[in-house]
Amino acid sequence: MTDMNAILEPGMLVRHPDQPDWGLGQVQSNIGGRITVNFPEAGKVVIDGSRVFLMPVFDPSN
Repeated sequence: MTDMNAILEPGMLVRHPDQPDWGLGQVQSNIGGRITVNFPEAGKVVIDGSRVFLMPVFDPSN
């Protein structure tokens, strides 16, 4: 399986599929599959990219 989280770069917007109440997060870093995201309702969270596929958001108005 391809690691889809590998495309995530700092500044990109994402949603956590299991935590919609965290809101729209901004990727801070993606190093070795550990993705740091700043969510408005959860703060800075480090996510194991091998366990959670973050959903990129290209149009935040939707």
